[in-house]
Amino acid sequence: MYRILIADPLHPSGIDLLRESGAEVHQMTEEERPQLATLLADFDALVVRSATRVTKDLLDAGKRLKVVGRAGIGVDNVDVKAATERGILVVNAPTANMMSATEHTFALLLALARRVAEADASLKSGSWDRKAFVGTELSGKTIGIVGFGRIGQRVAARAQGFEMKVLAYDPFLDEGVARRLDVEMSSLEDLLPRADVVTLHTPLTEGTRNLLDLASMKTMKENALLINCGRGGVVDEPALLELLNSGHIGGAGLDVFAEEPLQDFSLVRHPKVVATPHIGAQTKEAQLRIAQDTAKMLLAALEGSLAITAVNLPFRPSGTQGEIKLGLGERLGKLASTLVDGNVRRVQVDFWGIEESLHRPIAVAVLKGALGPSMGEGVNYVNAEHQADARGVTLARVDHEGSSEYSQLVKVRVEGPAGSVELAGTIFGHSDARVVSFRGFQLEFRPQGRLMVLRNRDVPGVVGKLGTFLGEAAINIGHIHLAREKGKADAVAALRLDELPSAEVLERLLQLPEVLEAKIVDLGSEL
Repeated sequence: MYRILIADPLHPSGIDLLRESGAEVHQMTEEERPQLATLLADFDALVVRSATRVTKDLLDAGKRLKVVGRAGIGVDNVDVKAATERGILVVNAPTANMMSATEHTFALLLALARRVAEADASLKSGSWDRKAFVGTELSGKTIGIVGFGRIGQRVAARAQGFEMKVLAYDPFLDEGVARRLDVEMSSLEDLLPRADVVTLHTPLTEGTRNLLDLASMKTMKENALLINCGRGGVVDEPALLELLNSGHIGGAGLDVFAEEPLQDFSLVRHPKVVATPHIGAQTKEAQLRIAQDTAKMLLAALEGSLAITAVNLPFRPSGTQGEIKLGLGERLGKLASTLVDGNVRRVQVDFWGIEESLHRPIAVAVLKGALGPSMGEGVNYVNAEHQADARGVTLARVDHEGSSEYSQLVKVRVEGPAGSVELAGTIFGHSDARVVSFRGFQLEFRPQGRLMVLRNRDVPGVVGKLGTFLGEAAINIGHIHLAREKGKADAVAALRLDELPSAEVLERLLQLPEVLEAKIVDLGSEL
């Protein structure tokens, strides 16, 4: 049974989903917050919102921590690098508040353009002064969207409903998306001086911190409006205040800030600013979706599924077919590593007929399998590349354009100080994973279960001796697969056993003159 600690308030529907799974769930109280690090030591998963900072030290305190669930989009408050190094998966709910954030963008924009807050305050004070609140129409204006992901694209569609021209800047965007949405792609340097409204929907990274600084905002149109419902820290706030004071920028609608909760209120008190306390996702619908999506992702991650929205998984989810191929790669890596004497130094993965999108995921899976025999549970999909780098293990991927004997083939070569081992596998049908090449022999078997792999002299009577020996040791053989080649003095075999032999039994087996090498490995259940 998994133990899950919820450090920040979460919609009850998410908590219910976690408890219905059979997990033990603890909602931390404010009185317990000073003891969070101590509490976390006994939990498998941690759920946070924006109030809790998941630091390196806190992650170190989570001795059995496997997953951090961030209930929301941004993970600024999670040390993702430290989590990755420790093999801790970070999941979030990136689509749950898209609609709410999109609508809030227009709530701020319309409030700013039509001076709603000022007019409301004036009227509530008992004044009736219509002429003091001349606004601006959106129709016919140009909106510049910085960050053209899911939310940015939804903002574009609604801006077009207001008959606005849309410019978009996103260095990672496929231009085909922009063409389909009838949006003009632009550089940031071109967008800022052309836009009447600039709205930000980019994550906060080292590359986007203060993306709009004093110099760049000075290139904006005079009296342009700036909206930030994305992430705090993307705008240089002192520079924005300076340009508001000078009259260069016509107004700002802000929902996010570099420091939250806000300590310095000088910017939000400016008469040309409409500000809200990070409430872009604060709708009933978004809160429900965030809690449920986070709970589902968290449970799937704990169960080992790769069909999840993970921040630090080094590849995108790939569906059932992809997971089977990743499973094949991992088991090829584990089997090859078991056969190599000494620590792994290099791993090479060759592909024939495998879709390119799966090359890196399968290579990471092979690496995970190859490092597993020496590191155990200390390596997983999240940190396999990091652990390899730390140990000086190199990873190479080779894509072959020509065809092989099989429509799809993955070949794995693992090198150690005393030599290398090469295996290959394929998928028959849609889900039947098989090893088809083993140390240069055409040997076919399913990479699953408790295996004994042998290299033996190609002489009569070997199979009989093996059966008798294992029978006397009370070890039953489930399947046996043999391969020999003309002109070779050796042969190979893979035996699936009901239980693995002890070290003593294995040592006695190696004393048989026909047996040159024998290794055992447990590859787990059927893929």
